[in-house]
Amino acid sequence: MEQIVGVDVGGTFTDLILIDESSGGVRISKVPSTPENQAYGVMEALKAASVDLPALKILIHGTTVTTNALLERKISRLGLITTRGFRDVLELGRRTRPKPYGMTGTFECLIPRELRLEVSERVDSEGEILQALDEAEVRNAVKTLLENGVESLVIHFLHSYKNDIHEKQAERIARELWPNPFVTRGSALMSEYREYERGTTASINAAVQPVLDHYISSLRDSLQNEGYSRDLLVMQGNGGTVSSRIVSEDAVKTVMSGPASGVMAAAFTAGKSGFSNVLTYDMGGTSCDVGLIVGGIPQVSSELEIEYAMPVHVPMVDVHTIGAGGGSIAWVNDAGLLQVGPESAGAQPGPICYGRGGSKPTMTDANLVLGRLNPEKLLAVDHPVSLETVRENLMKEVGIPLGLKDTEETASAILRIANTNMAGALRLMSLARGHDPRDFVLFAFGGAGPLHASALAREMGIPKVLVPMRPGITNAVGCVASDVRHDYVRSINLPLQQVDMETVRNTFEDQVREGTELIQREGIDIEELIVVHDVDMQFQGQTHILSFTVEDSGVSRELLHSAFEKAYWNRFAVELPEIRPVLVNLHTAVIGRRKAVPLTSLMPLQTELKNSSECRKGTRSVWFEQGWQETPVYHREPLKPGSVIQGPALLEQMDSTIVLEPDDTMEVDPFGNLIPVSYTHLRAHETVL
Repeated sequence: MEQIVGVDVGGTFTDLILIDESSGGVRISKVPSTPENQAYGVMEALKAASVDLPALKILIHGTTVTTNALLERKISRLGLITTRGFRDVLELGRRTRPKPYGMTGTFECLIPRELRLEVSERVDSEGEILQALDEAEVRNAVKTLLENGVESLVIHFLHSYKNDIHEKQAERIARELWPNPFVTRGSALMSEYREYERGTTASINAAVQPVLDHYISSLRDSLQNEGYSRDLLVMQGNGGTVSSRIVSEDAVKTVMSGPASGVMAAAFTAGKSGFSNVLTYDMGGTSCDVGLIVGGIPQVSSELEIEYAMPVHVPMVDVHTIGAGGGSIAWVNDAGLLQVGPESAGAQPGPICYGRGGSKPTMTDANLVLGRLNPEKLLAVDHPVSLETVRENLMKEVGIPLGLKDTEETASAILRIANTNMAGALRLMSLARGHDPRDFVLFAFGGAGPLHASALAREMGIPKVLVPMRPGITNAVGCVASDVRHDYVRSINLPLQQVDMETVRNTFEDQVREGTELIQREGIDIEELIVVHDVDMQFQGQTHILSFTVEDSGVSRELLHSAFEKAYWNRFAVELPEIRPVLVNLHTAVIGRRKAVPLTSLMPLQTELKNSSECRKGTRSVWFEQGWQETPVYHREPLKPGSVIQGPALLEQMDSTIVLEPDDTMEVDPFGNLIPVSYTHLRAHETVL
């Protein structure tokens, strides 16, 4: 059998999809996540889908282990060896404040000051050695850190992006004495200028290395005990995968791997349906992740900041996250205003309706009260809770403090606030980046995403919503659709006229060779090797940079100059011929294209496909802005391509529920996705794309 499994761990649920390439069959499972050890949830999802592990071809896994470890500060004990006089760089940062306004705010560096040790060495900004490395001091520093119980070591020297000889010397000495493999050399992970960002990225890598290594080792052992003998692939934040055998070496690159897999699935799915400009909107149980796809390409950024003073400068799919998920708690603040999130009920205890002891109202509870969810079909319910109990809690915690008259008004207020928050995230990802949302399709997924998609499209003036065939497990689909990918970057940081173009070409060649060798080392089957080169440039005196893609063959000074001017004009509609351009960074992405997943296999091929009238299950009273309406309910999965659904309507499936607003119409495309035929919120002069 040619079976592929993708499994993604979210804050509330662990999602799995199995695709049989030989028969086109598909199996899915959705089980509660296990925060104490995500491996338990993964194994339970495999069991729920009856996966035959000995016969499995490949398993791809998206995990939030590293992200959660950082946010919760459940990290290893770190130590730093750095240039004398510079141990406080990581704490001083950019001298910003945790809160822009007010007199309060705290920041705690990942590495305590007493574990940041200095040694004698110095390289200047041109890469010239001013002072040789004192190897005896390095040995003493390593021994001191070990005596203080340090588990993971960071080596970070000034200007090592220009000349890393001292970092390499220190690494060699450290590895002779260090009892484990957790030694991070900053220049090996990220060869960019900016000491603070480079040092912080290296520190984050060291902080989560032991955590990820322990988790992956535990999961691999569990899989092997059940007969799985192939390699385990792990999603990275850049949207690609990496072998579990080497994933811990650059553990920081797995941060945000879950949201990245969703964006990759959106690009794959929307592209098959003919859409290249996409706003992705992933609403799960804990958070809402928003991404951008332009021209079929997910936008990638090296400027991610996990939280205050924690920048991660490795290429990652550009995703903006807010605390707005199905489990986001609705509450009244001290000013008497209704807020939704960012605190979440999570997997434990979960929303009130899960029956696990939760007493605080959530978005899921509000949707249930308004008839948008079927109380008989909720997943992960331990002990059913009556609808009346949910209504009472909504009024007690939110309605009465706000002076609202009934449960419907309370629940609808919760949804309006949540939708406003999510619309703000969509505006930040589109309008704030110079894109008109009316030029995009809204790709709504996640277990809760399709519940709010139509309302958000109205709010944003987005003409089309695409709901994939499997919205609740789209991140898992992204795992099976992703390719092997490795990204490299090197700083040049010189005026373009001073750049040695031979150095540029050699850098690109070296990065391609390193990526190719690494993919060969992983031993993963690929069909094609793709190389993408990007360049970061800016005008002299500017802070922000612009990125654009170039061909590796025939790179010249004139080509870079003209390409940068074109990119600058496209972004700002301004020409600055009197200012010199600066070449900042050279990026290379080496992508191993895996065999494409047949998208049609996500449809229930073993089920007889039916037209809309045959899939109608009945009606349910549902609240919309116009009030309560008797609403048709459809079984979504058997809907055959070409079927048309007229709103108002509910479409239910195992992993999600889709809400179609009154007077809107949607059609099933050839791949089982739902796309609108007409949206009444469009003004007469707005053209449906």
